Amino acid sequence: MGFEGIEYVWLNGALVRWDDATTHVATHALHYGTGVFEGIRCYDGVDGPAVFRLPEHMDRLFASAAVYNLVHEFTHEQLIEATLEVIAANKLRNCYIRPIVWSGTDNLGIRVDCPIEVAILAWPDMGHVRPEAKALGVRLTLSPYHKIHTSMLPSTAKACGQYIGSRLAVREAMSRGFDEALMTNSDGTIAEGAVENLFLVSDGRLVTNDARSSILMGITRDAVLGLAGDLGIEAEIRTMTLDDLRSADEAFLTGTACEVTGIRELDGLPIGSGRIGAITSRIQEAFSGATSGSAGTRAEWRITVPGFKRTVAGSAAV
Repeated sequence: MGFEGIEYVWLNGALVRWDDATTHVATHALHYGTGVFEGIRCYDGVDGPAVFRLPEHMDRLFASAAVYNLVHEFTHEQLIEATLEVIAANKLRNCYIRPIVWSGTDNLGIRVDCPIEVAILAWPDMGHVRPEAKALGVRLTLSPYHKIHTSMLPSTAKACGQYIGSRLAVREAMSRGFDEALMTNSDGTIAEGAVENLFLVSDGRLVTNDARSSILMGITRDAVLGLAGDLGIEAEIRTMTLDDLRSADEAFLTGTACEVTGIRELDGLPIGSGRIGAITSRIQEAFSGATSGSAGTRAEWRITVPGFKRTVAGSAAV
């Protein structure tokens, strides 16, 4: 996750130089986590760089902002155009995109409203999972930290402050040599990974949970359900237990950063064969085809970035 070579950030309505995109130490969001954000990806595909499911991400950004009353002046369409603008300005073809809306600098009272600021960043990569772990399947561990119940903080809003729990979980997992943490609800049922949704494969069908399990309703999760339907793979939405995971034939994680990543074990015990399974591989292939446009389907999920030529043999100039 490096920012080398990134020249521009879109900030409050205009492109500004990276070094000029600053905020004050008295920013409300720095002290209280009063912000919301999105994680989006742009893929260099058959028709050049294209952003994957950009309108859906913007819809969720606005919905998250509404939960926390972070009202700003920009429309969906303006932020979609701004996203494309910042990618083109930085001459990026494959990149991770981070729109963020936060409570700015005015005062630090917990009851008051501050000016709302909006920024969009883009940089080449956001590899949450090591490439070698992704190739083999990740090693998962049960986290000692539970997922916060949606009655405490609304899990369907992608809020900055809520990710402190995810950071605790993943750092603790890494300290014990695992790739990722699995978070459960206080009743012991499965919620999700630290920053990913979870799918099981059992008897040839997918199983995953929904907002009733206090999860973020992932856009990659939704894409996988759509692709599974295209492939004729049945999916069941229900509560999942640890026994369900331990007895599954396959399992995988989904998210913008990890895409579709197979799970090979939970706390040292293999899931299924301990390798990436056949259905997981089919989903991975379909997802790759959808993000690149090479599958010739789901074209509505890609918005091409203007100003780029089509990629030829892996190289093309703006």
